[in-house]
Amino acid sequence: MSEDITVGVLSLHNSKETKAILNAVDDLGYDTEWLRAETLSVEISDGEVILEPDVDIIVNRLLLSKEEQPAEALGLATMLDRLRPMLNHPTETMTAMHKFASGTAMAEAGLPVPDALMALSSEGLNANRDKFGEEVVYKTAIGTHGGGTWKVSADDPVNPMVGSRQAFLQKFIDHDEKRHSDLRVYVVGEKVVGAMNRYAPEGDWRTNVALGGDVEDASELLTEEVKTMAKRATDVVGLDYAGVDIVEGEDGYYILEVNPTAGFKGLFKASGRSPAPHIARLAIERAGGEVDAERVYELSATLDDSVPACAPRKKETGTIDRITIGYIEEVIAMGTSGQSTVFAKSDTGATRTSIDARLAAEIGTGPIKDIVKIKSGSVKSGRSRPVVDLVVGIGGTQHTVTASIEDRSHMDYPLLLGRDILKHYQVDVTRRADKDDDRPDEDANEE
Repeated sequence: MSEDITVGVLSLHNSKETKAILNAVDDLGYDTEWLRAETLSVEISDGEVILEPDVDIIVNRLLLSKEEQPAEALGLATMLDRLRPMLNHPTETMTAMHKFASGTAMAEAGLPVPDALMALSSEGLNANRDKFGEEVVYKTAIGTHGGGTWKVSADDPVNPMVGSRQAFLQKFIDHDEKRHSDLRVYVVGEKVVGAMNRYAPEGDWRTNVALGGDVEDASELLTEEVKTMAKRATDVVGLDYAGVDIVEGEDGYYILEVNPTAGFKGLFKASGRSPAPHIARLAIERAGGEVDAERVYELSATLDDSVPACAPRKKETGTIDRITIGYIEEVIAMGTSGQSTVFAKSDTGATRTSIDARLAAEIGTGPIKDIVKIKSGSVKSGRSRPVVDLVVGIGGTQHTVTASIEDRSHMDYPLLLGRDILKHYQVDVTRRADKDDDRPDEDANEE
């Protein structure tokens, strides 16, 4: 046994889960390092590779689905994997992040997964669509928090790509006509550490907590069949820890996805238990340390996502490096049946992004998820508008948002960027991508 062990968590994002794992390692009596932009470096000197900060094992929490270039992050993780032991190796993490790749791996291992089709041509993807039933799930192979996922009818044509990401069709599995639900099971090592039922929010069919889905504890209700299925799925994909999504159909259970960076918030809300101490324990033991199992159980009763002791100090200026976009910006609007490059207006006063009805129909943004009331400076009482999922590409980064549809035919710009997208950028009101233009600003009273 060695108590002189340092656990590093590889995470370039400021996530609650990363903080919780680091705090759990610290509470278990071992040193921690947060491997991120401010701290991480690798040097090759006289044939020797030097990792800073030095760690004994790495917990991989890279969110590849949020990366503009997933291959860059994958290469970083692969390099670090050659230097130190790692939980959730990069190749296996990529398999899990690519939903069709993980589905293929599980199907070949004899695990039940929904029927699905990926084709690299429109003809191939749209052929024989009726075999999936009246409604079919259309999703990007890499996505997160429910983004890049639609439910379309069998006769709605779709494209093999949404922006720069491949997409595929999958059979829709449901057993409750009133409210769609599924089950997320958390596996760490060879143990199920918790589970929750997830219910879709009103007006939606996706159960993701990030989208407002409800949760309830299912940890004590799992059958041995479901436990075995979740553990086998994690093992087949090759992960050390994962959140496995399972849905019950009329003829049994199906595995939907295996998530290498599943969030902890929903499970803790439902069960009062956090997976973080279990992941910390696995990392410590893999590195040769010992952990008190009772202490792990005690720590799992809290979700300590406070700033860990190893977090790098903020710059004294307090500035955040963000990409600057213009008042008028050229963007790509993407839907289920196409995409279009358009000029969009940035409006920091608008909560929600808005798209012209004709453009929405052209690229295929349906189905309508809900009807919401949008406040407007010109209409005090607000106006009711349908909202749909929309993918917007800006400078190579894709954002999936719930956009409102309106008639913008009398306006110069078919797309209005709201704070749901602008929060990721700085806006330079003097910069416009639509050339020098002295047209009057007819949109001044918009949301």
